[in-house]
Amino acid sequence: MITKETVLPEFEELKVEECNLGTSYLLAGAYHLGKDCETVNNEFMLCRNEEKDPRKCIAEGKAVTACTMNFFRAVKKNCAEELTDYANCLDKSSDDYQMRWCRNTQAIFDSCMKQKLNMDRPHIGYHCEAKIHVTTRPPPTVPGPKFFPNAPPDIPSDDIPRPPAKYFGRGLFD
Repeated sequence: MITKETVLPEFEELKVEECNLGTSYLLAGAYHLGKDCETVNNEFMLCRNEEKDPRKCIAEGKAVTACTMNFFRAVKKNCAEELTDYANCLDKSSDDYQMRWCRNTQAIFDSCMKQKLNMDRPHIGYHCEAKIHVTTRPPPTVPGPKFFPNAPPDIPSDDIPRPPAKYFGRGLFD
């Protein structure tokens, strides 16, 4: 919820160069991009999950966008034709971008990435594996328990003698 006290960032603070690529190009480079920008992306996701406020993670978000731009600039410089062929295959061979019809162009793109950028395609379950991310960012401050001045008195302890139950046990299995 946004109130009058909520401070929103200025537009200039949010302004960043966008990655103007279509879905097929992003899907074609997704595995290599995920591997190349893994630490930057993990830092951003850690910030988002810990801070619970996206305004505090603007710098990390900008770093993710910059990493994506640098990755696709390197791919454009070295493997542009292979990426375009693979993206066109993904775009035109099925209506939902299935990769199974484009394994030949994928292999050509992967070999180009290996030869010119020294990047292997990660294995199938790589992005699902549990990994430990080491960060230099300090952990967020956790607010302490709230104090209520009119709190009810403490509940008496359980060692007060009680008469036996009339019909059923007082505990679950008595």
